[in-house]
Amino acid sequence: MTQTSRRTLLGGALGGAGLIALGPTVDAAHGTPALVRSRNTLPSGVQAGDVTARGAMVWSRTSRPGRMMVEVSASGRRGSWRTVPGPWATQKTDFTAKLELRGLRPGQDYTYRIQFEDMDGRRGQVGTGHFSTPSLGTAPQTFVWTGDTAGQGYGINPDLGGMVAYRAMHELRPDFLIHSGDNIYADGPILPEVEEPDGQIWRNITTPEVEKVAETLNEFRGRYRYNLMDDNLRAMYADVPVISQWDDHETTNNWYPGEVLTDDRYAIEKRVDVLAARARQAFFEYMPISDRHGRGRQDLGQQPQLYRKVARGAHLDVFCLDMRTYRSTNEEAAGEARSAFLGNKQVEWLLDGLEKSKATWKAIAADMPIGIIVPDGDNVEAISNGRPGGPEGRELEFAYLLREIKRRKIRNVVWLTADVHYCAAHHYDPAKAAFQDFDPFYEFVAGPISAGGFGPNKMDSTFGPQVLFQGLPEYILQSPRNQKAMFFGHVEIDRAGTFTVSLRNGLGEVLYTKELQPQR
Repeated sequence: MTQTSRRTLLGGALGGAGLIALGPTVDAAHGTPALVRSRNTLPSGVQAGDVTARGAMVWSRTSRPGRMMVEVSASGRRGSWRTVPGPWATQKTDFTAKLELRGLRPGQDYTYRIQFEDMDGRRGQVGTGHFSTPSLGTAPQTFVWTGDTAGQGYGINPDLGGMVAYRAMHELRPDFLIHSGDNIYADGPILPEVEEPDGQIWRNITTPEVEKVAETLNEFRGRYRYNLMDDNLRAMYADVPVISQWDDHETTNNWYPGEVLTDDRYAIEKRVDVLAARARQAFFEYMPISDRHGRGRQDLGQQPQLYRKVARGAHLDVFCLDMRTYRSTNEEAAGEARSAFLGNKQVEWLLDGLEKSKATWKAIAADMPIGIIVPDGDNVEAISNGRPGGPEGRELEFAYLLREIKRRKIRNVVWLTADVHYCAAHHYDPAKAAFQDFDPFYEFVAGPISAGGFGPNKMDSTFGPQVLFQGLPEYILQSPRNQKAMFFGHVEIDRAGTFTVSLRNGLGEVLYTKELQPQR
């Protein structure tokens, strides 16, 4: 028996049928009851993403077909609003729509309002959001990053107030969020109850789409609809723009192109390439990210591109990687011959962008860590293969990347990542590495934000990672119940360019801090 809340039933009905029944309302002009056709609602809230000094993407989802209408103001004062018509939201996109705002002014706080307009010109519910464009100068800014939402069967627990770690991030009022992948767990059923390792019973709000592994397009979409039922997540996304990446669980665990699943839970479709295409469509429908990147390129066909740079002013460029689409098989990753993880085109794009960047800091948003060993059975899921000595397999691609960063004298590169369900700070020291032709750098790991806790994993010595700190769950598969095993990172860049990182638990408590001074 599926447990649902009133909001679950309402959201499912609106999203599935795209219709709202006739019902009593109040005549606005006379204050008397009237029978009119109800208007569009916004069951999944509003979002903004990939905000730069002069542009932003805004997103919403309507309850039935309608044209997106966006009002935006740099001050919020009456008379200062400008209206920008957007695309039509129809069943073809699961009633989602997004619009790229251009011609924004640097260093401004923007308020935006989204409504959907019917064929007869009637507008529905208003959704209000906020974002700040970065200054072109050296104004201070802050951001947070994390990964892994609704994993290991831990969904929205109404007894605990939902995904409350999102509230902790929101309360810090960051300028933006990097979600470092696993925005959903398409392969992880969310059932009405989960027995936690300590014997407690975790209770979930559920919907039909999340009670099994996602195979159909509607089931992938349903995962995003589900997460956006959470009040904490929805409130943060309305107020804090997101830079979103994907990893494996947006499709299925540890996947790679060309894989054919042997998992009996997949009764409709076992070809990962088919599942990934559906997963990618749902990702782009539900994320405030441009789908213009890379269209028509020979290596992508008609698929939009996920890797991109988001410029955040004089002190920061964020380079978002795609560590899933171009990788070799996990079996090849453990071999001696060079195998792909980012792929040659993405590696050269990254090196070119890093070399041209004039920002003080080049933050590489990676959805998987470099030196942590992440196995896939007898094979390798991440980069490091766990064998001592020089680089092999996927490590060879990263040896080239790190060597080129050194050769091109690219300074102030810092890596931010998630994936392993604990938080950590690493310093990569060539003096302690098997491969030594690179400049030292830091990598910071944070997550999960609402999933089961794991770790720690073993480290690979190829690139000399030194563990400075680890924040761990008390036991494997610890739930988000007390938030002590949930983690996110916070970064503050001051006017002088000092890059201060703190690792925090789901209550916002600081566990570790590291201050980095830029090299000039």
